[in-house]
Amino acid sequence: MSAVSTSATSAVLIDVDSGRVLYAQNENAKMLIASTTKIMTALVALENGNLNGMVKVSAEAANTEGSSMYLKAGEKLSLETLLYGLMLCSGNDAAVAVAQGVAGNTDKFVKLMNQKAKELGMTHTSFANPNGLDDEKHYSTAMDMAVLACAAMNNETFARIVSTRTVNVNGRTLTNHNKLLSYVDGCIGLKTGYTKAAGRTLVSCARRNGQRLVAVTLQDGNDWADHAALYDYGFAAYPARRAMTIGETVGTLAVIGGLTTSVPLVAADSFSWPLAQGEKLDIRFDLPESLQAPVSAGTSAGQAVFSLAGKEVGRVELLCGSDVLLAIQTPPSLLRRLRSLLGNG
Repeated sequence: MSAVSTSATSAVLIDVDSGRVLYAQNENAKMLIASTTKIMTALVALENGNLNGMVKVSAEAANTEGSSMYLKAGEKLSLETLLYGLMLCSGNDAAVAVAQGVAGNTDKFVKLMNQKAKELGMTHTSFANPNGLDDEKHYSTAMDMAVLACAAMNNETFARIVSTRTVNVNGRTLTNHNKLLSYVDGCIGLKTGYTKAAGRTLVSCARRNGQRLVAVTLQDGNDWADHAALYDYGFAAYPARRAMTIGETVGTLAVIGGLTTSVPLVAADSFSWPLAQGEKLDIRFDLPESLQAPVSAGTSAGQAVFSLAGKEVGRVELLCGSDVLLAIQTPPSLLRRLRSLLGNG
């Protein structure tokens, strides 16, 4: 991991689909995260709210300090519109409106944020508000934020919103603060942040050749360039290698008592893993010695198990690729009767 470095106090580069960490620097240090908080705000809102539901903006939301989408007390906007204001122009006012619209008040919403963090295994994280304003009870780590970003980018609506460069909603033109969308090849989102105490914080995601990486830098005065360098390094040094393809026949398994003596085994899913030069996945098949007829196509027969340097990294279910009918055998007593009737007994 010495082939790249950053100006950040803390940084992580992670492969989204495998979860493999490709670069880590002071990754578990608890730090202020500023507006990258809004990744969790948006994810919780999408999982608990109604995109088309209307939210009436409170005076508290409209008067929230810091970056803003310039909400006015009393106006009504859809949750989706507020999420664009939250994630593109980093509206602190939008964050409070979203929290109140989804949970009734910010305290209840923050509880949902912390529940989600626990569910995702973000063990070094605590949320105190939905917008990222400095608070001693509001912190995370580069590693926890990378885990959050991977989960968020698997939400299609979230991914659509954060990849939007500019949008016109309710008479407002909202422009995304994330310069990486036009600066870095394949960038598809995420979120900027800044407070004087937190410094510059940045979480981003890029996709090249079907592989997605997430980069996180906390307290980094050179974050745009650092993220570009992290992606160039990650995609070049750890390209995703396809080890199995959905629908691929990977072998056969013996069948006892069937019209045929074996059944083809088919992969139920595809499997890829980011591999450095010289690394190789090992594969073993966790299967019974045989199956008993009859066998139905699509029935689970076992698993393919993938390992790297002796450590298991994934499994794929293996399915029977065809039906195997039971071989009908004539009982000896019936066979004697038939021979007697035919005069052969």
